[in-house]
Amino acid sequence: MPELRKDPITGGWVIISTDRAKRPNDFLRQTVIPKGVRQCPFCPGNEDRTPRELLVYRTHGFTGSGNWSLRVVPNKFPVLRVEGDLDRQGEGLYDRMNGIGAHEVLIETPSHMQTMPELEDRQIADLFWAFRERVVDLKRDRRLRYVLLFKNHGEAAGASIEHTHSQLIALPIVPKKVQEEMDGARRYFEFKERCVYCDIVRQDIASGVRVVVETDDFLSIAPFAPRFPFETWIVPRHHQSHYEAIDERQVSNLAWILRATLRKIDKVLERPAYNMIIHTAPVQDGAMEHYHWHIEIMPKLTRVAGFEWGTGFYVNPTPPEESAKFLRDAGIG
Repeated sequence: MPELRKDPITGGWVIISTDRAKRPNDFLRQTVIPKGVRQCPFCPGNEDRTPRELLVYRTHGFTGSGNWSLRVVPNKFPVLRVEGDLDRQGEGLYDRMNGIGAHEVLIETPSHMQTMPELEDRQIADLFWAFRERVVDLKRDRRLRYVLLFKNHGEAAGASIEHTHSQLIALPIVPKKVQEEMDGARRYFEFKERCVYCDIVRQDIASGVRVVVETDDFLSIAPFAPRFPFETWIVPRHHQSHYEAIDERQVSNLAWILRATLRKIDKVLERPAYNMIIHTAPVQDGAMEHYHWHIEIMPKLTRVAGFEWGTGFYVNPTPPEESAKFLRDAGIG
């Protein structure tokens, strides 16, 4: 029988449509496999095709073109620009401001043919540490209130270049989605005097039915009310509101669990397109006892259609307990 489930953080509802229940091989999808260099601007030797580096990690003992393991560059076609003033204005009931912010690309490896789960743990750790470095630098600009790291993998997920990379966008406002999460988490904390994310971690560890994989520092889970089939979260086991507070040991731990989770998703779903997003607290705010940073991974297996747009409800044909079991049983070979 179909089931309505309420997200304990935002209060949003999803429909787990068990009458449409789907196993992994029931989804029609695009398998993402890199096809070739084809004058890729992110490949070694083509560094002059991107703006000048903001951050680079070098490959020790190697000289010449491609003597880097990770590069961070401004996006050549940014959605926001760092130059100028906010110039907030009102026009009757309408509000506007200049498009101030930052838009950067994190090129995760010189190798065109590797995808993220095929990288070594240290390479993924470099990505997470580079993001921390960029957040720490950008938060010095008091105009910027939020910094988002996201990854679009595959054309179906919005990637225009197949060479594996992530993106960073710094904004002068807090995104509505994040504000809804923080407001929901605050309401929960005011009522129970506990962090809702910490409670989710405790309850899911105790039940085990939605756990995909766990480490000393992180838990990979299928959330109770997932909007999309095989939606997966990675949540710190210990309370931490701001991603940039992460330390080197946590980064190493996070790299391992993300790689393990993505390898499971690739194995079960045959290398699907996906979006990955880090949700963190606003950079100009202090530590929050009610909010908890986390990563959301959403494979592109279904499409948002009229019902979802009209109601704000999401229809998910795969119960999270089933998707977690498929991933858990897949191994990480």
